[in-house]
Amino acid sequence: MYFGKPIAFGNTAKIYLHDGKIIKIFKDHLPVTEATAEAKKQKFAYSQGLNVPKVLDVTEFDGKQAIIMEYIKGRTLGEVMLENFHQAEQLLKRSIEVQQRIHTIVAEPLESMSEKLRKHIEKATKLTDKHKAFLMQSLDSMPLDNKLCHGDFHLFNLILTEHNKVTIIDWVDSCAGDVRADICRTYLLYLGFSTELAEMYLQLYLEKTEWTKEEIIQWLPIIAGARLAENLSPKDSKGLMDIVDRYCSLYFH
Repeated sequence: MYFGKPIAFGNTAKIYLHDGKIIKIFKDHLPVTEATAEAKKQKFAYSQGLNVPKVLDVTEFDGKQAIIMEYIKGRTLGEVMLENFHQAEQLLKRSIEVQQRIHTIVAEPLESMSEKLRKHIEKATKLTDKHKAFLMQSLDSMPLDNKLCHGDFHLFNLILTEHNKVTIIDWVDSCAGDVRADICRTYLLYLGFSTELAEMYLQLYLEKTEWTKEEIIQWLPIIAGARLAENLSPKDSKGLMDIVDRYCSLYFH
């Protein structure tokens, strides 16, 4: 079935706008449960009263898994920021309000963050056995929690609608875990884009909590190591390996 040209591409799927709905068609190499699992996460977030596109159906087109969901008209906060970088602080503050709302929700039905990170670390081929042993030991020492964590939270996954509401998209990496790890994941994603933006985000978030920077950053090598399991550019992979190497060498020094 032909839906026209994709309006967006991701590591796992192509996104189409067709007949007033979003069609997310998954790539062939993924497990056959991928669409169902992602739809479950998005439905859970929607059920908790978050501004999330409603899942309309999970189906197949030409043998490919697909999710049909509500179309949310608007622009991402990331697109707004690229046009007006002087608004970055204001946009980050608004995004943090949304992220803190997500973090109040108990997410017991979702996959455990600890198990998810463990699987990704094991899967990351660039990590040596020494790296993996260090990261697993670090992960075992971290606090466990069951709060809803988006897992890929940044300005480009937040749509500002024509009614000035913010809608959260892309729930594929969501899980139940420690909020500080989710903050660290966002910080790490911003680091790959702009150190200035990353530091601004973390400072603004910390101003709204009693946590220290160290409590967030202690997750950095674990999150970086797990991210190496993703389909990344050589530049991004090198940056993540540098983080893991730095912490690993300090540990074994």
